[in-house]
Amino acid sequence: MKEIKYNRIDQRFAELSIIGRTAFLPFITAGDPDFKTSMNILSGLPDSGADLIELGMPFSDPIADGYDIQAASARALKSGQTMKKTFDMVRHFRNKDNKTPIILMGYYNPIYVYGVEQFVTDAKEAGVDGVIVVDLPQEADQELCIPAIDKGICFIRLVTPTTDHTRLVSILQHTSGFVYYVSTTGITGTLLNNLDDVAAKVEHVRASTTLPIGIGFGIKTPSQVAVVSKYADAVIAGSVLVRKLKRSLDIENRATNSTVSSVLDLVSELSAPLRL
Repeated sequence: MKEIKYNRIDQRFAELSIIGRTAFLPFITAGDPDFKTSMNILSGLPDSGADLIELGMPFSDPIADGYDIQAASARALKSGQTMKKTFDMVRHFRNKDNKTPIILMGYYNPIYVYGVEQFVTDAKEAGVDGVIVVDLPQEADQELCIPAIDKGICFIRLVTPTTDHTRLVSILQHTSGFVYYVSTTGITGTLLNNLDDVAAKVEHVRASTTLPIGIGFGIKTPSQVAVVSKYADAVIAGSVLVRKLKRSLDIENRATNSTVSSVLDLVSELSAPLRL
């Protein structure tokens, strides 16, 4: 595997390691509920406590996601969000922030339709640091993983509670940036499993890699963030933020005066235990 000489993800984790702090990594869907509102949320995330950012690429059939993120994708697509507009969001973000890592998360179909070579070229040019593609296994590394790495983009993989050691070793072969540990089996937004079990599984993963480990799926409260941070290099929260955004919308799913602030305030609340 080619070495990624410089990446904001590696730099951010290195900085946080020096001060002994776990990262907070929020997820939002690009274009939800519209481009302008989503852009304002994205721009405000670092000052609200985001150390890294996951930006969801809307897709019409996000089968690994729960209802909240599925609905967010539907709202974004209805508002006219496209892959090009998602790259535009990253470019606008980079005009003011050249340090906070941005990771695109989603499914392979929109990337395939866009064109893999064009995707990795435009992603790198826009300022994307990593990608997570939930439905592309390591057996298909030549499809996107290797082209992304060749462009200097980290390819982050998911590890689940049911991943055995042999498959873990295979998964880690071309993983870079960090490992995303899914704290529970099932779709996004489901409840966390027993935290003692999560801790044991994460330590098993840690014994097999020097990469940072982020824990996500089902994290909803500051107290959960505080507990999970004891085992993780990054705490990831998505569905809870998307749900908060939804509750701020009007009856026709349009943004209101409270939409941006409600999401950013929740990011501040969730990330607060990591800054004490």
